[in-house]
Amino acid sequence: MQNLLHDLETLLQQDQSLISDGHILKNAVIERAAKMDAGLLRLLMQSETIRRHFFAEVDGILIFDKAKFQDFVSNKAFLPDSYTAFKNRIGLTDARGYLKESRDVVLAWPYKDCVLEGGQTKEDKARQEVFWNTTLAPDDISRLFEPKVLSGFERWDAGAVAAGAPKPVGRIADDDNLLIKGNNLLVLHSLMVRYAGKIDCIYIDPPYNPPSKSNTFLYNNRFNHSSWLTFMKNRLEVAKLLLKRTGSMVVAIDENEFFYLGALLIELFPDHEIHSISVVHNPRGVQGTNFSYINEYALFVIPRAQKTIGARLISEDEVDWTSFRNWGTESERKDAKNCFYSVKIKDGSIIGFGDVLPDDEHPPQTVEVNGVYEVYPIDTKGVERKWRYARQSAGEIKNLLRAVWRKGHYEIELGKDFGMMRTVWQDSRYDANGYGTQLLKELVPGCEFTFPKSLWTVHDCIQAVVGQNKSARILDFFAGSGTTGHAVIELNKADGGKRRFIMTEQLDYVQTCTKQRIIEVVKRDALKDVSFVYSELAQWNARLADDIRDAPDAAALSPLRDRLRTKGYVRPGVKLDGLTDAEFDALPLDSQKRVLIDCLDANHLYVNYGDMADEAYGISDEDMRVNRAFYGEKA
Repeated sequence: MQNLLHDLETLLQQDQSLISDGHILKNAVIERAAKMDAGLLRLLMQSETIRRHFFAEVDGILIFDKAKFQDFVSNKAFLPDSYTAFKNRIGLTDARGYLKESRDVVLAWPYKDCVLEGGQTKEDKARQEVFWNTTLAPDDISRLFEPKVLSGFERWDAGAVAAGAPKPVGRIADDDNLLIKGNNLLVLHSLMVRYAGKIDCIYIDPPYNPPSKSNTFLYNNRFNHSSWLTFMKNRLEVAKLLLKRTGSMVVAIDENEFFYLGALLIELFPDHEIHSISVVHNPRGVQGTNFSYINEYALFVIPRAQKTIGARLISEDEVDWTSFRNWGTESERKDAKNCFYSVKIKDGSIIGFGDVLPDDEHPPQTVEVNGVYEVYPIDTKGVERKWRYARQSAGEIKNLLRAVWRKGHYEIELGKDFGMMRTVWQDSRYDANGYGTQLLKELVPGCEFTFPKSLWTVHDCIQAVVGQNKSARILDFFAGSGTTGHAVIELNKADGGKRRFIMTEQLDYVQTCTKQRIIEVVKRDALKDVSFVYSELAQWNARLADDIRDAPDAAALSPLRDRLRTKGYVRPGVKLDGLTDAEFDALPLDSQKRVLIDCLDANHLYVNYGDMADEAYGISDEDMRVNRAFYGEKA
């Protein structure tokens, strides 16, 4: 036993990734063994003792006994870390260890192994959605996730806004803002070609799924939570691949799915921290049976053990001002010679700093020459002290200083206008009525979008993540009324940044509300340097499905039935002639529509990029050129 322990410790010491402060990281060894890490296995096979104990030979092939090795390493005899067989922690366990550390313990629900396409295009229309099983329909899912053709390109800049008409799009540049209409799951997979690992921040405001008539998540309400979780899981999995390793995600949610979503995020982002921020968005409250709800949540998913979130800006009346001059022990000039210099003031404002004075110069506390005052860190008793920041750092904190006239001389005060971000946000700016609904009505009077976020809630969420990154790329795949795009514009206006947004929305108000909102912001604020490209997923069966749903009567449905026969893609195994004309005509209108839509092949709702050149789809040469450039293919 002792030889085995010694050999194993000696071997593991050779791998510096398993060492910290000279000690072997037991959990790291166990985790790499669980993953059958090739480097670890090669290391273990260097020792005859280890190889004989933890490997078995079968037909000339060595088989690693992972369970036996993990049990051995977990034993207190190997790197003992407590006085019992357990770690110094409390938690649920099974025979193998803590459930929290087991990848066998996950959030489970019906349809988890499915893909919910989520093809709703009208806010007031429910849809009987298809659940594609990942095991039984892998080919269907692969085709569903293939990159899609973009069409209907429009470029909107200051000139286009002034003229009231979009410009053509010759190509989509890396610094273009994008607004894409279409099924967000399919758009996300299409964006993977160009933006995988390139998104700095994702902000989303998904359907909240409340148990009320205001619910916009209308898919399969018999298993409402299950459907919602499947819907979100499918989108979050690909969204994670779009994020940079240093990127972060913010998900808005309320109490209805808060706990489900939190558990799902923990499972999908095991290497991230998840923080819950409570935002008071409705101070008037929504009356419930026992409580009046005034808040919702923003779940921040950020890289673990990194300083990701920026500082909280403090309003002027909250700033705590203190003397810029040091006091107490080790506060004199001799204690830090490069902290004795002048602060220059003109007309009550700080305009700069003087050089560090030589030791043999002893000025008065305040010197005035031609209207410019120079103030030194000398206290009221004439003791030469020092400023709290060295001369070389003074310029960096100039905006945090102020000059105050007191009893015939200036005093310099330091007040930080920032602090650590808090977990409860309460400010009138977060009121979803005043800065969401009313603001949207002012910008786009005809927009009927319900429950828009406060502009400043979204602004502050994004700023917390990318406030210091002026070239960040921000993605929102539940764009709604376009608040995220508006917030990115406001961020750039404030600091001269060049951040870009990518927004996608599948509901039909994207034309009249989302797009129009950004146009109106550009127009209202006379923004010369803001532009965006609008496009849509090129429809095929989806267009036919919309026409069928919108048909007012049987007469309007008849030519659509003929179109389905001649130009639509019919689901495999479906025979349109199986229902006679007389039988079809005898059905109620809603049943006729349902029959026709059920015949459509869901894999052909949109045009796949690989099929773009097929003349049947009617994709123009110009659109094909833009698509090839967008997806990185040479023309």
